[in-house]
Amino acid sequence: MAEPAYTRLQNDERRRRLLELGERLFTEHAYGELSMARIAREAGISKALLYHYFPSKQAYFAATLQQQADELSALVDVDPALPPGEQLRRALDAFLRWVQANADGYAKLLQGSTSHAEVRQLLDRVRETTAARILAGLSPGEQPSPALRAAVGGWLWFMDGVLSDWLARRDMEREQVLGLLLGTLDGAVVAAGAGPGALASEPA
Repeated sequence: MAEPAYTRLQNDERRRRLLELGERLFTEHAYGELSMARIAREAGISKALLYHYFPSKQAYFAATLQQQADELSALVDVDPALPPGEQLRRALDAFLRWVQANADGYAKLLQGSTSHAEVRQLLDRVRETTAARILAGLSPGEQPSPALRAAVGGWLWFMDGVLSDWLARRDMEREQVLGLLLGTLDGAVVAAGAGPGALASEPA
């Protein structure tokens, strides 16, 4: 028998609220400080009901991370008709604005990648997707060279380092970070043989 529509809506709304709560709790507390019992108390529900939605703390944590990744993906989705450089500039600027607005949570996310497999796997997927989008813009319809693939992949790890420093010290403006990241990527792809102007913001 199909589940009544109103029940599905109630379930969807409760899950949405639990994910919102999870985003806040995992930002305010270290992963190890939280238990399913504590999360259930914060949510005002029984632990059994929480387990109905998420079979483990790891699953709950992963779901909150995935929701944030989905939200971020929508923010950085830019017009594919724009030149590759302009697509990248707009997407990166939107990403940095999101990081700035969620500074504490993103800093914890980067820190958590060293100790939690769920965070590491999520960030790896985000890097792979981002690298694929950048490479598709740099060499449309062609297989990127190994040097170009390595340059883009290495730049994404470099970006994590820059963001960690930015969030820890807070002594650079967002525009400075944007310029630093765009400049280093441009240098990396030129060094990899893509040629000057590969990331131009205007059509050649």
